[in-house]
Amino acid sequence: MSRFKNPRCFFMLDLLPYRSVLAFTSAGRVSFLQGLITNDVQLLTPDTALWSALLTPQGRWLSEFFLFSTPDSILMDCPADHAEMLSKKLSRFRLRADVKIETTDFQVLVGHDSSPPADAVCVANDPRGDGAGWRAVVQQAPENAGHGDNWLKRRLEKGLPEAADFESEKTLALEANMDLLHGVSWKKGCYMGQELTARTHYRGLLRRRLLPVQIQDEAFPETGGTLLMGDKEVGELRSRQGSRALAMLRREAWSSPELAFEGKPVSVVWPDWFPLEMRS
Repeated sequence: MSRFKNPRCFFMLDLLPYRSVLAFTSAGRVSFLQGLITNDVQLLTPDTALWSALLTPQGRWLSEFFLFSTPDSILMDCPADHAEMLSKKLSRFRLRADVKIETTDFQVLVGHDSSPPADAVCVANDPRGDGAGWRAVVQQAPENAGHGDNWLKRRLEKGLPEAADFESEKTLALEANMDLLHGVSWKKGCYMGQELTARTHYRGLLRRRLLPVQIQDEAFPETGGTLLMGDKEVGELRSRQGSRALAMLRREAWSSPELAFEGKPVSVVWPDWFPLEMRS
């Protein structure tokens, strides 16, 4: 029996054309990535994926990605418009490390309540939590795959961020909930940006987080958008679809009955992975 739901059912598949796949090969690939990114690469297995990020030395976000393991490589599912940047920045740290970084032609497929293609290069449950579905790296997406609308709807409902929800060299990993969604290891050794990330975590210094929100009897605009609490700006809309969105929202507005967009009431829709004790 497949470890994925409904092995004979092939619906709710989405090709993500805005994602690319880099391959890291040669014997030093694990130790090379281990010293640079937020998660513990040593935990990666052929049946699992890791969500992680590359930060600036000051702890600001540069890119997010998923890692998969194959017998002779680590595959990085990353934003397509970050692939060249990631390859160049990571290559600068190679020095004498035995690692090669190459761009592949692989595609990224996501789904839930369905099975991934049997010929997928690698596949694993989305590591961010229950209900996030699965992710697969494939050579060619099946013809019945959608083009991201189902996935956008699902990740807004689950509060799952992607690159569009971060601001390069501004957003902290914890502001995008990478600590709550298994994207940061607190047990591994040093990595780039680790000092500020750890300090923020242990001192509880966060003033805002990325949260799913919903507007009453309205739809959010396709671009832009500022959330208000009275006359005070307290949030910025990021990904959105219809009445749902992700917003970078200041803590004082999380439970405010005055939270609004253009005069329409807006409320936080708490995802089940967000701890109860942190919701105020």
